Amino acid sequence: MGKSSKTALKVAVLMGGPSAEREVSLSSGRECAAALQDEGFQVVTVDAGPDLCDRLQAEKPDIVFNALHGRWGEDGCVQGVLEWLGIPYTHSGVLSSALAMDKQRTKAVFRNAGLPVMESVIAARDEVRAGHVMAPPYVVKPNNEGSSVGVYLVHEVGDGPPKLADDMPETVMVETFAPGRELTTTVVGDRALTVTDIVTDGWYDYDAKYRPGGSRHVVPAEIPAEIFDLCMDYALRAHQALGCRGMSRTDFRWDERRGAEGLILLETNTQPGMTPTSLSPEQAAVTGTSFGALCRWMVEDASCDR
Repeated sequence: MGKSSKTALKVAVLMGGPSAEREVSLSSGRECAAALQDEGFQVVTVDAGPDLCDRLQAEKPDIVFNALHGRWGEDGCVQGVLEWLGIPYTHSGVLSSALAMDKQRTKAVFRNAGLPVMESVIAARDEVRAGHVMAPPYVVKPNNEGSSVGVYLVHEVGDGPPKLADDMPETVMVETFAPGRELTTTVVGDRALTVTDIVTDGWYDYDAKYRPGGSRHVVPAEIPAEIFDLCMDYALRAHQALGCRGMSRTDFRWDERRGAEGLILLETNTQPGMTPTSLSPEQAAVTGTSFGALCRWMVEDASCDR
């Protein structure tokens, strides 16, 4: 990384940005910046906007800690900027970030790796509004957003097609609904950490993820050993198939009535939420790594292909 002492390293924490997940990113960025300061790094925070290149060239950081979420910060765009500037950065590189943010292409990669996914199609927003493009139950979501932004669930034929908001993209992904429990597994480097069972009263939407009391995390998940081990194996294989580096988190649905055949991959998040109570840091803590130590590891793992 160019300097032998961690105290000499200057880390720029990228946060905020223009995506629909701006507030989540600001929260992650603040927590990571505080933790890195406690770990002895020199830290500056950068709200990533149109002047990002100028800000980074003026600050001259040794490392960029990418705490952005959603489009632009998580889809390969900022990663490309950082590659061009030649600044090592945390999380995945350009190609794997772009792949993982595109849900339909991610599924193609997973299928090629022998990982189980649900059937889905890309359809025009107006077509989805006009009638069922597949048999219910199904889910409609943006193809390239995270944090359950803009997700619609259609239960029955009688429900009619979803009334998609005008701010939904012109094309969306329509996916066969996967029933069952919400499970998730974090990969750090080349190691899967553990499995969390996410318990909610209903759909695991944006509010359930971020509203206090919206969900409860059971970690390690109290599930059969076979399913636990499959989650660990699938998450690591997904991380590797997408070419991820650093940390990622893979989300699952498990229909326990069907045993192992009921375990389905939903998506891989290359930049999971990074507050101390977020899913991935919570899993790290349960397996013996503090939030500060996790942030430090991510900085030390940062790289650049240039």
